Amino acid sequence: MIELLDPTVEVATKPITYVDRPRSLEGKRIGLIENTKFNSDRLLAKIGDLLKTEYGAAEWRMFRKHNASVPAHEEIVQEVRKTCDVVVAGIGD
Repeated sequence: MIELLDPTVEVATKPITYVDRPRSLEGKRIGLIENTKFNSDRLLAKIGDLLKTEYGAAEWRMFRKHNASVPAHEEIVQEVRKTCDVVVAGIGD
């Protein structure tokens, strides 16, 4: 007798809860998290400047991950929580 095994599994779904977006960026402190890929810092700096000049953000601050393949490390997460109102994560390459 041959036994057939089904390697597929049922996908477990989990609802995602998003934080409400601010109505405006006026006066907000922007955190920019770049992933170390080529030009990601330059792209995010331009975005930060645009958010200040066009949308009235108060300031922006850049954070750099250890590398592109991992989530932001805990020091970044804690500093962003203390010093930023809005976060933009970006990639380059």
